Amino acid sequence: MTLLSIEGLGISFGGLKAVNNVSFGVKPGEIVSVIGPNGAGKTTLFNMISGVYQPGSGKVILNGEDVTAMSPHLLARRGMCRTFQNLQVFQSMTVLENTIAGYHLQEGGSVLADILNLPASRRRAKTAEAGARTLLKRVGLERAAEREAGSLSYGSLKRLEIARALALQPRVLLLDEPAAGCNAVETEEIDHLIAEIAASGVAILLIEHDMKMVMRISNHIVVLDHGEKIAEGDPTTVSRNPDVIAAYLGTENAAG
Repeated sequence: MTLLSIEGLGISFGGLKAVNNVSFGVKPGEIVSVIGPNGAGKTTLFNMISGVYQPGSGKVILNGEDVTAMSPHLLARRGMCRTFQNLQVFQSMTVLENTIAGYHLQEGGSVLADILNLPASRRRAKTAEAGARTLLKRVGLERAAEREAGSLSYGSLKRLEIARALALQPRVLLLDEPAAGCNAVETEEIDHLIAEIAASGVAILLIEHDMKMVMRISNHIVVLDHGEKIAEGDPTTVSRNPDVIAAYLGTENAAG
């Protein structure tokens, strides 16, 4: 069963087609990576899928529902969450507080109940804290729960962002360069974490420039170049595709 379907997505900026007629699907528990040279349209595609941009053409179908151009917070309520290439962490808050913030859309309740600190509000807060601590243990940050987020290493901050996204209990998780700026050890930790999340049944859509990581963990790869899908398939098939090799190395180098 395909959980997320991308059907002919396209968008233009000032008459320039940034993404043109891109289609693919992601199943539960599957890791699908979107790769391509700089300027290929990967982040623009993510922005359309996640509701940041309104597509000029095509559809985004989530669990059978047309969610094209739906705002990110409504998509989150339907089970689609995203991390960004640039960190979106509250640096002066603790690691635990950052993770609890991810429960906001799931909590329900009223602002008045929170202001008055009513019993229902206290119960929700207690449940959110317990859930956040469980997630921090899952991503290997339980010992850093009371530290300010700004004191963490870059790789740990990346894992914190993933923990906060998981607090929304996503069925589809979009990860935009989760290993960018990480060293080899941090990349391996994130690699294992993504595989573990997928194994739990979450559909993963990934943008990543670390090709070793992409080839290790991906079930399926979609390749973009100048906004067009030029190839897709399993890692072995894609790595041997002459169009992919030419896109990354240039036609003359690929021929050589």
